[in-house]
Amino acid sequence: MPLQAISDRRRFLALTLGGVSALAWSGGALAQSAPPPVRRRAAIDEHSVTTATKIEVKARPLPSFDLRDRTHLRFGMLHYRSGVALTSSYPGFGGLSGLRLDAKGERFLAISDKGGWFTGRIVYSGREIAGLADVEAAPLLGPDGRPITDRGWYDSESLARDGDVVYVGLERVNQLLRYDFAKGGVGARGEIIPLPPAAKRLPNNKGLEALVAVPKGLPLAGTIIAISERGLDANGNLLAFLIGGSSPGPFSIVRSNDFDVSDAVLLPSGDLLVLERKFSLFNGVGIRIRRLSLAQIAPGALVDGPAIFSADLGQEIDNLEGIDAHVTPDGETVLTLVSDDNFSMIQRTLLLQFTLLE
Repeated sequence: MPLQAISDRRRFLALTLGGVSALAWSGGALAQSAPPPVRRRAAIDEHSVTTATKIEVKARPLPSFDLRDRTHLRFGMLHYRSGVALTSSYPGFGGLSGLRLDAKGERFLAISDKGGWFTGRIVYSGREIAGLADVEAAPLLGPDGRPITDRGWYDSESLARDGDVVYVGLERVNQLLRYDFAKGGVGARGEIIPLPPAAKRLPNNKGLEALVAVPKGLPLAGTIIAISERGLDANGNLLAFLIGGSSPGPFSIVRSNDFDVSDAVLLPSGDLLVLERKFSLFNGVGIRIRRLSLAQIAPGALVDGPAIFSADLGQEIDNLEGIDAHVTPDGETVLTLVSDDNFSMIQRTLLLQFTLLE
């Protein structure tokens, strides 16, 4: 596709989604799980299935990240490795809002904001993503063993993993579910984890958008870091919470330039990377990654950190909602990002990888 055509399509995407957003939500923020402007297909009917279903997912390579200069590979502190656009005939594929990988960056666990699990394997050709294999879909189950959508719970937006224990945050209803994958994998039943009162009162569709489980050996070990999309404290900063662990309590992250949180990941170094996005009718889409020091996070703290990456519609971005990290045998830290297509004809499911330049 000619670059001008790509640019025109990007502007159309920005204006279309921005217009819908401005009409539906004051402030012009993109509400990720609300009905998209154009339905590509219906989401999976979780009422009809409670077991995993094998699906086929096709991948189209994205040889460059910069649409204006295909030789441009460095973006802030990230170096583009490879990416693919994913499609599937399976009616429930899409809406990916959280992603966790194994230590090799191969096996993945993802959630859809329509109450579904996706598992599978990233296939590589050398260091580049070639596609996905062994992909299965299954509904998230509630404490009663039925799909959470039977309760009217959707908006499964955030995902954290600590070994066999997986946590899922639900917006709108402001719930946190704990899954023990040692008891059935994606067939495990979710256990409701109590949340602080302030987390239960987060605004509609601006709730827990990022979850991180802090492992042993790091400050706050055993704690779940939960960050709201745009729940604000009295000073207009982003509300976040330390759940469990030895020092539970709320803290805040400085909000700047109208960016909202979409996910976060903890690096082996102990730094927290926060994936953010902004959206407006006049300025289009922006993506940013900020780096925060875990050592500064404590109950009552206000934390901030520098942006290490930014992108706009001149790059191969979409509604990026998930981020994870793994370390290669060569010692490179690789960041994997995934986008939520909102089941819309004008959005895509992208899987992108970058090397973090230390």
